[in-house]
Amino acid sequence: MADPTGAVFVDLDRTLLRSASGPVLQEAMVAEGVLNGGRHLPGEGLLYRFYNRFGESVPSIGLARAAAPYMRGRPADGTRRAGKRAVEPLVDLVQPWALEALQAHRAEGLGIVLATTSPLDLVAPLAEALGFDDVIATRYAETDGRYTGHLDGGFVWGLGKRAAVGQWAADHQVDLSASHAYTDSVFDLPLLQAVGHPHPLNADPRLVAVAVVRRWPLEHWDRPPGIPSVIGFEPYHLVRPFFRPQAFPYARFDVSGMEHIPVHGPVVLASNHRSYFDVVAIGMVAARLGRPVRFLAKQEVFDAPVVGPLARSLGGITVERGSASSEPMRRAAAALRAGEVVIVLPQGTIPRGDAFFDPVLHGHTGTARLAAETGAPVVPIGLWGTERVWPRSSKLPTVTTLSHPPRVTVSVGDPVPLGLEDAVADTATLMGAITDLLPDESRVPHIPTEEDLARTRPSA
Repeated sequence: MADPTGAVFVDLDRTLLRSASGPVLQEAMVAEGVLNGGRHLPGEGLLYRFYNRFGESVPSIGLARAAAPYMRGRPADGTRRAGKRAVEPLVDLVQPWALEALQAHRAEGLGIVLATTSPLDLVAPLAEALGFDDVIATRYAETDGRYTGHLDGGFVWGLGKRAAVGQWAADHQVDLSASHAYTDSVFDLPLLQAVGHPHPLNADPRLVAVAVVRRWPLEHWDRPPGIPSVIGFEPYHLVRPFFRPQAFPYARFDVSGMEHIPVHGPVVLASNHRSYFDVVAIGMVAARLGRPVRFLAKQEVFDAPVVGPLARSLGGITVERGSASSEPMRRAAAALRAGEVVIVLPQGTIPRGDAFFDPVLHGHTGTARLAAETGAPVVPIGLWGTERVWPRSSKLPTVTTLSHPPRVTVSVGDPVPLGLEDAVADTATLMGAITDLLPDESRVPHIPTEEDLARTRPSA
C-alpha cells in the first residue's frame, strides 16, 4: 500500500469567497420557490454585515444552526436547484488569487476539498464548478424528498468540522500531518491544529492573535503573494495620493485617454520606454485607475533610486536581464487571470544611442503572448518627454526646472485588436499603436549629436 498523502481543506465564506455566501444562496432559494421572498430570519442582515467585516460570531453560527429546523418540510430537489443557480454569482465572489494558490497545491499532487459549515446541497455545485475533488459540509436529513428539520450527521463547525475532516481523511487514507487547511475563522482552530500546514487566511482578529503567538504566517487571496496589506490597504493605496502632478513640480503632465482603460477585469497597459521617469508618468495613470496594478519591468528600473521603491509599491514583477526564467510571465499571467491590471514595457529596456531616436518602435513578443494566453485586452500608452526630466545619463531626475518644467505627455489609446495567433505580427501592431499616440516630432527622422547620444547612455 502506498504511503498516505495529504490534502488541502478550504473553508468557504471569507476564505475561498471574499464575503458570506448566505445572501446569494438565499436569493437562489427564493428564485427556486424553496423560500418565501418576504421571509427572513430575525437579524440576519445585520449579522451578515458584521460577519463580512469581523468574521464568524456565536450569533452567526446560531443562525446557521437554526437553518436546519427552518428548512423542515422544504423540497430537497429545489434546494439543489438553488445551489446550481447560485454557482455563477458565487464564482464572482471567489477571491482573485484563490484558484491560483489551489492550482499550485494540485500541481503537488494534493487533493482539494471544500470544508464548510454550509449545507451540502447548496455548495456542492459550486465545488464541482471550481474543480474541487470533494466536499465536507453540513448535511440536512430528508424523507420522501423533503427535509426533516434534522441533520444527517454532525454540524460541521468547530470541533464538528475537525471531526468531519478527520473521518474523511481516515476514509480516504489521507495523512493530516501532510495536509493543509485554509480558514479565516478562530472557530476553525481545532482543524488548523490538526493539520501539518495551517494557513490563517483573511484571518479574523482573534485568529490573527493566535497566529502571531504561534508564528503562523497570515495570508490573503485578494492580492499576489508577497504584497503586504495593512487593514486592507496595499502599498499602492498608500502611495497613490503622492502620484499627482503637484508632487513633481519639476515636470508638467498632460494625461489623456483614461476612458479607454476598462474599469473592471484584466487589462494589459503597454507603454514605450524612454526614461526611468516613465514609472512616475505611468504611475499617474495607475493612480487615476483607483485599482492596484502590477508592474513588469527590467531589474534596472527597480534598482533606480527613488522610482525603484515606487515601482515595487505598484506590485512590481522583476524581469532579470539575460535570464530565461518563465517566472515573470507566469506571475503576470496569474495577475491577469485574477482580473488585475498589468503594466508592461514591450521594449524591455530604454533604447541606447541611435536606437533611442529611431521613429520605429521595436518590442519583444511577451505582451502579445500574455494577451494570447489570458485573453486580456491590451491598451497602448504613448509616453513623451520623460527623458527631459530624467535622461538615462543622469543618476537622478532634474529637479531644478521649477520655473520652466518640461512637458510630459501620457496618451492612452483604444485597446489594440490583436490577432492572437502570430506574436511577432501582433507585437508590430501594438508598437505601431503606441507610435500613433506619440507627437508628430517622434516620427521625424533625427540625426543625434554626440551630446544627444551621451544622454541616452547610463552614467558611469
